[in-house]
Amino acid sequence: MRYTPAGVPIAEGVLQHTSEQMENGAARQVRCDIPLLALGQAAQWLQATPIGSEIRTNGFLSAKSRDSRTLVLHINTIEFLEGTSNGPILQEKG
Repeated sequence: MRYTPAGVPIAEGVLQHTSEQMENGAARQVRCDIPLLALGQAAQWLQATPIGSEIRTNGFLSAKSRDSRTLVLHINTIEFLEGTSNGPILQEKG
Protein backbone atom coordinates (compact mmCIF):
# COMPACT_ATOMS: atom_id res chain seq x y z
CA MET A 1 0.00 0.00 0.00
CA ARG A 2 1.15 3.51 -0.72
CA TYR A 3 -0.23 6.93 0.19
CA THR A 4 -1.01 10.12 -1.70
CA PRO A 5 0.68 13.35 -0.54
CA ALA A 6 -2.59 14.06 1.33
CA GLY A 7 -2.28 10.74 3.19
CA VAL A 8 -5.01 8.82 1.32
CA PRO A 9 -4.18 5.09 1.11
CA ILE A 10 -3.88 3.55 -2.37
CA ALA A 11 -3.77 -0.19 -3.05
CA GLU A 12 -3.09 -1.75 -6.43
CA GLY A 13 -3.38 -5.32 -7.59
CA VAL A 14 -4.74 -7.70 -10.19
CA LEU A 15 -8.21 -9.23 -10.19
CA GLN A 16 -8.22 -12.71 -11.72
CA HIS A 17 -11.65 -13.18 -13.27
CA THR A 18 -13.02 -16.62 -14.17
CA SER A 19 -16.58 -17.27 -15.29
CA GLU A 20 -18.77 -19.02 -17.83
CA GLN A 21 -20.75 -16.73 -20.15
CA MET A 22 -23.24 -17.41 -22.91
CA GLU A 23 -22.24 -16.18 -26.35
CA ASN A 24 -24.43 -16.77 -29.38
CA GLY A 25 -26.23 -19.60 -27.55
CA ALA A 26 -23.03 -21.43 -26.52
CA ALA A 27 -21.25 -21.53 -23.17
CA ARG A 28 -17.84 -19.87 -23.17
CA GLN A 29 -15.16 -20.05 -20.48
CA VAL A 30 -13.85 -16.57 -19.68
CA ARG A 31 -10.55 -15.95 -17.90
CA CYS A 32 -8.73 -12.64 -17.68
CA ASP A 33 -6.51 -10.58 -15.38
CA ILE A 34 -7.74 -7.05 -14.66
CA PRO A 35 -5.47 -4.42 -13.08
CA LEU A 36 -7.22 -2.73 -10.15
CA LEU A 37 -6.86 0.31 -7.93
CA ALA A 38 -8.56 1.19 -4.66
CA LEU A 39 -8.45 4.42 -2.63
CA GLY A 40 -9.24 5.21 1.00
CA GLN A 41 -11.16 2.64 2.99
CA ALA A 42 -11.51 0.36 -0.06
CA ALA A 43 -7.68 0.29 -0.25
CA GLN A 44 -7.47 -0.81 3.38
CA TRP A 45 -10.01 -3.60 2.76
CA LEU A 46 -8.18 -4.68 -0.39
CA GLN A 47 -4.82 -4.72 1.41
CA ALA A 48 -6.30 -7.00 4.10
CA THR A 49 -7.78 -9.41 1.52
CA PRO A 50 -5.79 -12.67 1.33
CA ILE A 51 -4.48 -13.54 -2.14
CA GLY A 52 -6.83 -16.00 -3.84
CA SER A 53 -9.95 -14.85 -1.96
CA GLU A 54 -13.24 -14.86 -3.82
CA ILE A 55 -14.62 -11.33 -3.94
CA ARG A 56 -17.21 -9.35 -5.85
CA THR A 57 -16.32 -5.76 -6.64
CA ASN A 58 -18.20 -2.67 -7.67
CA GLY A 59 -16.49 0.26 -9.34
CA PHE A 60 -15.65 1.69 -12.72
CA LEU A 61 -13.18 1.28 -15.57
CA SER A 62 -10.84 4.11 -16.45
CA ALA A 63 -7.64 4.65 -18.41
CA LYS A 64 -4.51 4.07 -16.33
CA SER A 65 -3.39 7.63 -17.01
CA ARG A 66 -4.09 10.51 -19.35
CA ASP A 67 -1.49 9.17 -21.79
CA SER A 68 -2.40 5.47 -21.49
CA ARG A 69 -5.22 3.48 -23.08
CA THR A 70 -4.72 0.58 -20.63
CA LEU A 71 -7.86 -0.01 -18.53
CA VAL A 72 -7.81 -0.18 -14.73
CA LEU A 73 -10.73 -1.21 -12.50
CA HIS A 74 -11.21 1.41 -9.76
CA ILE A 75 -12.85 -0.38 -6.83
CA ASN A 76 -15.53 1.36 -4.76
CA THR A 77 -16.81 -1.65 -2.80
CA ILE A 78 -15.62 -5.19 -2.07
CA GLU A 79 -17.90 -8.08 -1.16
CA PHE A 80 -16.18 -11.10 0.39
CA LEU A 81 -17.80 -14.30 -0.87
CA GLU A 82 -16.00 -16.98 1.14
CA GLY A 83 -14.87 -17.62 4.66
CA THR A 84 -17.95 -16.29 6.44
CA SER A 85 -20.42 -18.49 8.24
CA ASN A 86 -23.12 -15.80 8.26
CA GLY A 87 -23.06 -14.88 4.57
CA PRO A 88 -20.96 -12.38 2.62
CA ILE A 89 -19.51 -9.24 4.18
CA LEU A 90 -20.02 -6.07 2.18
CA GLN A 91 -17.59 -3.19 2.58
CA GLU A 92 -19.44 -0.07 1.59
CA LYS A 93 -18.07 3.14 0.16
CA GLY A 94 -17.67 5.99 2.65
